[in-house]
Amino acid sequence: MSTITVKDGTTIYYKDWGKGPVVTFSHGWPLSSDAWDGQMLFLAQNGFRVVAHDRRGHGRSSQASSGNDMNGYADDLAAVIEALDLKDATLVGHSTGGGEVTRYIGRHGTKRVAAAVLIAAVPPILVKSASNPEGIPIQVFDDLRRGLFNDRSQFYKDFAVMFYGANRPGAKVSQGLLDQFWLWSMQAGLKNSYDSIKAFSETDFTEDLKKFDVPTLVMHGEDDQVVPIKDSAKKSAKLIKGAKEVYYPGRPHGLTATHQDEVNADLLKFVKSVQQARKAAA
Repeated sequence: MSTITVKDGTTIYYKDWGKGPVVTFSHGWPLSSDAWDGQMLFLAQNGFRVVAHDRRGHGRSSQASSGNDMNGYADDLAAVIEALDLKDATLVGHSTGGGEVTRYIGRHGTKRVAAAVLIAAVPPILVKSASNPEGIPIQVFDDLRRGLFNDRSQFYKDFAVMFYGANRPGAKVSQGLLDQFWLWSMQAGLKNSYDSIKAFSETDFTEDLKKFDVPTLVMHGEDDQVVPIKDSAKKSAKLIKGAKEVYYPGRPHGLTATHQDEVNADLLKFVKSVQQARKAAA
């Protein structure tokens, strides 16, 4: 397997396809890099090198007891980028992965980064508090932890329905897609997916977003039942200087799978524009 071992001994699995300008992918909770296959194959076929890793404790990466927080996730992404010596990369993150990308830029800067894409991403902060009164009540995340601990297999089957918007009238979500979500989720360690709930819900990315100094695309489904657009994308876009925004009416949280072609087209348009701008500036 393609793996690297990071400082604390955790083994991180990654996939590396194609040749050309680099695009990295950071996946959502509680999945693995396989969730990006539809984007990765498409971009590899269109002249890009695509790299994605399994977050620690997820997929084929080892199930570390510690480091299951945004700093740990960001440092693992940095380790992959440095081990493969990736330069001028466009960093793409979905959901929790969007937090990972955001914290990476906050902690490691943009010396290896050409652009960023946040898709249905969790920043700036999800949980409700005195300073974030329109956020999601902590009880919602406590319920996630309870469901995960008590019967994670059934929990993931139920969560997939909301993740892909299969509970909406007229939704066309295959049983295969729902089964796939369950399969990938069950590969994650219980402690890792449990700890990750705190990471994606309670981390404040406000200061990280202010450090973005590369072209950034914010993409989000307007019917996201997991990460509500008004609490996330709309706020993040205001904090990122010059951010471009693409919002999809009626689209769910898992739009990279349910509306793959739409997302791929907009992603390709953006990464091509970044490359053209860099060539023109060279």
